[in-house]
Amino acid sequence: MEIPVFLVDAFTNLPFKGNVAAICLLMHELSDELYQKIAAEMNQTETAFLTRLNPSDNFTTGSRFRLRWFTPIVEVNLCGHATLATAAVLFQHQNNVNSKLVFESRSGDLCVIRKGDGYVMDFPLNPPTEQDPKEFSDTITAVVGNLPVQEVYLSSETKKLLVRLADSCDRSELSNLTVDPAVLKSCEKTGRIRGVIVTVKGSPDSQPGYDFYSRYFAPWAGIPEDPVTGSAHTVSGSYWSKKLGKTRMLAYQCSSRGGEMELEVRDDGRINIAGQTVTMMQGTLII
Repeated sequence: MEIPVFLVDAFTNLPFKGNVAAICLLMHELSDELYQKIAAEMNQTETAFLTRLNPSDNFTTGSRFRLRWFTPIVEVNLCGHATLATAAVLFQHQNNVNSKLVFESRSGDLCVIRKGDGYVMDFPLNPPTEQDPKEFSDTITAVVGNLPVQEVYLSSETKKLLVRLADSCDRSELSNLTVDPAVLKSCEKTGRIRGVIVTVKGSPDSQPGYDFYSRYFAPWAGIPEDPVTGSAHTVSGSYWSKKLGKTRMLAYQCSSRGGEMELEVRDDGRINIAGQTVTMMQGTLII
């Protein structure tokens, strides 16, 4: 069996930045065991598997597909950067003729359209609720050390804990955090967390005017740090929209690779997440 595979840097317009996703185009479904083995072989934060819903469709004419995402160790319910990368592969490399693509997923239908040099994804919004920091004190310390924390929120739907640093902190302090994934994973005893977002207020008056910065850690899914995370912004986008009183925001995830996305929180309980991509490699996986 030969499977077309692409490596795409998502949420960036520069090579070697953003977040890498492996995209596999499949003519038919494979077993879950084989999906997981391929994802482990690709060894990226996520590998996306795209299959046709209608056997008469192909990747050029089809508008609806099934999409699944696997880390090297587990399947996940939602992945932004690999969805963005999948749409880019279909539009750019398969010359898909449709103006909108729809991906059926564990998180429902996800729509993607072209916009300028990038793409806009229609994702669910996951508003978090405020928590008592004492309940997660060990986890918070494992991530931010002695840095002052202003608020702690949790998205029960996604199991993502959001830790907002005090406004006295800046981007450099967030960027300089060093997190031991083994320690972080061992500190979580509640079973309520699968990922930690650390975020700080941005500087919208500067250029290019980021409204907030973040980093994301998910050792529970086999990802010590996810470089740029669309799914995390379904939580942080909701949080910062309310705190800043804005529905349109520009966000930057300041991992070592770094990447940015445009966000629009909608009245219908959804969020638009927009970004660009760079294809780094294409080839054939032979099994």
